[in-house]
Order: sequence, then C-alpha cells, then structure tokens
Amino acid sequence: MGLLALNCNVSTFTCQTVQIKTTKRTPTLGQVSDLDIRLLRVFRTVAECGGLAAAELELNIGVSTVSRHIKDLEERLGLVLCRRGRGGFALTAEGQQVYDDALRLLAAIDGFRAGVEEIHQRMTGSISIALFDKIVTNPEGRVSEAIGKFVERAPDVAIELHVAPLNAIERGVMDGQYQIGIAPMHRCSASLDYHPLFPERMYLYCGKAHPLFCADDETLSWDDIRTESYAGLGYHSPNMELSHEVQLRRSASAYDQEAVAMLVQSGRFIGFLPDHYARTFEADGAMRRLRPARFNYDVRFAALARHAPKPSRVAQTFIDCLLAAHSHTPEG
Repeated sequence: MGLLALNCNVSTFTCQTVQIKTTKRTPTLGQVSDLDIRLLRVFRTVAECGGLAAAELELNIGVSTVSRHIKDLEERLGLVLCRRGRGGFALTAEGQQVYDDALRLLAAIDGFRAGVEEIHQRMTGSISIALFDKIVTNPEGRVSEAIGKFVERAPDVAIELHVAPLNAIERGVMDGQYQIGIAPMHRCSASLDYHPLFPERMYLYCGKAHPLFCADDETLSWDDIRTESYAGLGYHSPNMELSHEVQLRRSASAYDQEAVAMLVQSGRFIGFLPDHYARTFEADGAMRRLRPARFNYDVRFAALARHAPKPSRVAQTFIDCLLAAHSHTPEG
C-alpha cells in the first residue's frame, strides 16, 4: 500500500532540468595605481633586456623578485605577457601590445613630470633620444659635442640614447617614446618639426670578392649596376627612394648600415654606405667605391621633435645644443 502510494505520488510530479550557464569573467583593469606603474616599468626593462636574468642587474633586484613582479602584472591584467623557460624568453602577441602601450603611458608620465619641473624652472628627469646608426664616425655630425653642452646646462637630467631604424625613430617621436630623433630627412610629416643639422654622402660599394671589384670605373653605367644583386635598406628612406628611382635589383634587405656592410663584404652584393663609415673597409682592401663621381647621393640629417605638444624645456634645450654644435644658431 505504501509502495503504491509512493509510485502514484512520484508519477504526478513533472521533473524539470534547470541549466545554469557559467561564463568566464574577463578581468577589468580599473584604476591604474602606482603599483601598476612600477610593475609596467619592470616589464619594460625585462622586455628591453630580453629576459628576466638579463634585467636583474639593470633593476638591481633578484631574478625571483623580477619573476614575481611579472607574474603579478600578468595576474593584474589577466594576460600572459611572455614565455620564459628553457626555450628562452619571448613576448607573446599580447605582451608586445602591452609593451607598446606601456611605452606610451610611461612617456606621458615622464612628460607630465617634466612639465611640472618646468613650472619650477628646474630641468630634471630624463630625456630619451633616438639616433640613426653610424653617426659617430661622421665628422660633420657633432652630436657628442651637443651632448657635452647639454650636460653642462642640465646636469640633473638623465640621458637615454637609443639606436634605431629611420621608421622606428619617426614613429617613436610621434608616439612620445623619444623626445628627440636624429635621422636623415626624406619626407616631411605634419606631426613632426625638423631642424637640419649635418650632411652625409653615400657611395656605392662592392666587396673584394665581387666581379666588379677590378672593373674599370669609366666603363660602368647604371645599366651595368642594375644587373647586379643589390643590398638596400628595407624600409622607407633615402636609400629606398634612390633604389626605386634608378631601378636597382634589391636581392637582400638590411635594417642598419652594418648589415649592409656585411652583405657587401660577402662579395655577392653591391650597396650604398656612408663614406666615413666605409673608409676603414676601403683602407683594408675589403671593399671599394664604384665610380664615385656618378654612383652617389647626399642626405641631410635633422633633429626631429613632435609638432604638438611642443617640446618640453629639457627637449628644447637639447635641440638648442644640437643647433649650436652644428653652427646653425648661437648657443642660448
């Protein structure tokens, strides 16, 4: 009797299945704190040093502490920023984007600090300057003299010097990553101001193992050069503009002058190099200029700064020192 009643009761109920959907919540950053800024500075140093161990000396903290800071930042952002382990160190795609954004954020913070210091008529903080490579061997380029003048006038400002390709310098100055860039002029952007500094002459070179090394210069023409494998810079620059204009056959791309020199020395390529930089290779017989009276072009270097906002007093002081060192304007 009890069993029959139980079955009856059970049969009168309708069972319903309730599905509860769970979704993974995406972390939100919220307010950026001082701790976040410190962690981003650690991450920037690790990314630029190429690993945690390499950043240990730069940060003056132990590797375990550096690792903990990176892990804290990853948890804060809800992202994996880098791969580290036996396979080596590498930024993830998300880490590269965070690094790029962090550079802009930290540059803006430093710019704000410089602005406040400017109100107090003090020049402190730091200045970040990007240079095109091989400037130091150009006798016309007196950047080191300008640095000496700047240190005299702003001894409390820390100087950061970077060497970068032309396109990276332009982009970095526009983004605020660099306050000043020193690079060849080749196209004008409304976002940048240009202050001409010094010239540079480029000649066409070949290595001693190249078939043209013993060629008669007087018989060489552009038609002869167009048949040869050419090594040129792989980004928009005066070098690329000329190679397109005269229709050279670029068979190898380089991203700095040293890479061009290495390709030329292989004996398989011809390429343009600054005369002051290639002079040592010529003296050693490792390469030579090809018909220098014809195969050459000139570039003009300039100091690049953002058009708006206007340079800080620190950045403007460095520009003034550059112009004074290159005799374009009296110092001060």
